[in-house]
Amino acid sequence: MLNELFPIVSGALLGLLVGTIRPTLRLWVGVPIATVLGVLATVISGEFRIGWEFLLIDIPLVAASAVATVLAGRLIRSRMARE
Repeated sequence: MLNELFPIVSGALLGLLVGTIRPTLRLWVGVPIATVLGVLATVISGEFRIGWEFLLIDIPLVAASAVATVLAGRLIRSRMARE
């Protein structure tokens, strides 16, 4: 569980960052940063000692957390705008 905390939190922070930039740049900024954060998560957790295939879990986990945060932010903003 703790091994997956860093990718989820870093993905959420990435989503907050990416949500503030222009939509045309989001993919160009988000993908490289998600990749770096995913590699960092694998190294920090020590999973790389078992095998580098953990990158196939950590990178998408960071990216999915970032996308979920961006979508949640949009949902919150749209609901606040309606009130």
